[in-house]
Amino acid sequence: MDPRTRWETDTGQGHSQWYIERFRRMAAEGADLAGEARLVDAMVAPGSLILDAGCGPGRVGAALHERGHEVVGVDADAELIAAAVEDHPDSRWVVADLSRLDLAAMGLPASYDAAVVAGNVLTFVAPGSEPDVLRCIGAHLVPHGLAVAGFATDRGYELATFDRQAVGAGFVVEHRFATWDLKPWQDGGDYAVTVLRKPGP
Repeated sequence: MDPRTRWETDTGQGHSQWYIERFRRMAAEGADLAGEARLVDAMVAPGSLILDAGCGPGRVGAALHERGHEVVGVDADAELIAAAVEDHPDSRWVVADLSRLDLAAMGLPASYDAAVVAGNVLTFVAPGSEPDVLRCIGAHLVPHGLAVAGFATDRGYELATFDRQAVGAGFVVEHRFATWDLKPWQDGGDYAVTVLRKPGP
């Protein structure tokens, strides 16, 4: 199995910098970039500890921090993490492979109240690594903790496969929506936002 992420193999040279500048420009223009954060904020207690899995340049995690949560962001792309550190220095951002994630070994908190997996992250991880990514995210959640994942359904990662792998990773598939602002899901939709719950006693 190729250990490289699809972000590495499927995007061209300079893509990470283009992505960084795109969202910096949108933020400067006043675009609403906090939709994912609003949803997660509504689902967790004030002051929660949240894992931003596949955080990119920190857009979602920064919005959660502004809402009073403690955030640790993880991404495999060092260029994106450097931008997150530069633009959002009040949170912690680290370079790590989500399929082998062990934040305690990095001196960071081991257990999180919630995880957000936004921006098509699960369609950009290394092919075949999705079950490991889901297991590692689940291993970092407290009992009854939740993970909220959103991705386009036309990028080769089928929802039925995702659901099966999420259950295999120990999650319960709790809710599904068509958008981060909770429009109803309909079979065949081109984007899905799924709420996963880690069972507990």
